[in-house]
Amino acid sequence: MKTQIKQICNKALGGALLSANEIRELFAVSFISEESYHIQWASRCISEKAGLAEIHGQVGVNTSACPCNCRFCSFAAVNGSFKENRVSDLEYIIEQCLQLQDQGANAIYLMATANMNFPDFLNIAGEVRLKLKPESIMIANVRDFDYYEGLALKDAGFTGIYHAIRLGEGKVTRISPGKRLETIQAAKKVGLKVGTCVEPVGPEHSLDELVEKTIIAREIEPVFSGAARRISIPGSNLEQYGMASEASMAHILAVVRLAMGPGVSGNCTHEPNTPGAIAGANLFWAEAGFNPRDTVEKTEVNRGFDIKKCQGIFKEAEYPVLQGPSVFFARD
Repeated sequence: MKTQIKQICNKALGGALLSANEIRELFAVSFISEESYHIQWASRCISEKAGLAEIHGQVGVNTSACPCNCRFCSFAAVNGSFKENRVSDLEYIIEQCLQLQDQGANAIYLMATANMNFPDFLNIAGEVRLKLKPESIMIANVRDFDYYEGLALKDAGFTGIYHAIRLGEGKVTRISPGKRLETIQAAKKVGLKVGTCVEPVGPEHSLDELVEKTIIAREIEPVFSGAARRISIPGSNLEQYGMASEASMAHILAVVRLAMGPGVSGNCTHEPNTPGAIAGANLFWAEAGFNPRDTVEKTEVNRGFDIKKCQGIFKEAEYPVLQGPSVFFARD
């Protein structure tokens, strides 16, 4: 093993922040190598110190031909997967949220497309909040918003948000990285906690961009970060690049874990997989409803995993799962 790689891992294990050059050195390691497996072991050590694994549940409440045209998303108008704007029945949304809660989800996410009517989303959230247990944690995965809309999200019962400056932001999307950062800052100002991720990773992304987005994620000071791969959407012009393998993603999420420092509890990967959990991913999502990586209306019958399947993957990885409300979003 290269001494330099071991030294960088030891630095992260000791709680020190890695430099951009050190993060780049870790990313550059071949993902089938002694060095990579040492990086993954170090990542797993840090994640285990952070506590038990968590499984969060997400319900996509609407679909649309979204004008933001994120090329990696099935909702993008340019991809043609969904041609109509439609909001699921409230009864279905509540049913799926309650089912995820009852199965053991540590937090419930409501996800909407960027062009969904914001007051309508808040109304749905309010109804869901009334039905969930008081101790259940609710997270918003929504479009960019300002300070006052952030206050409205908090008033609707949300504890936090998921938001990321995606790989290729502003190039394969019609959203500027600056706008995404403004939203994260607005969320933090109103007291909403932020989860983020280095995503969606594909074979087309350079080491430089992986390093850049990892450092951006760290500077957000999130409750969790991690890495998730891009799922090919049929007809997307990104389909030509194929998808990153689970083996390569295990290496990437491990590097992100080491780069985040000790203040970040969670390390996610998506979609859930055993190599990722072995390499230090301690957060998965179960999904229902509309899904930006799926082309059917109810992802729970297609790509989406349920809580039991996520639990089974963590069990195979010898990673115990938290029972009860999320600790990641409860920590200050």
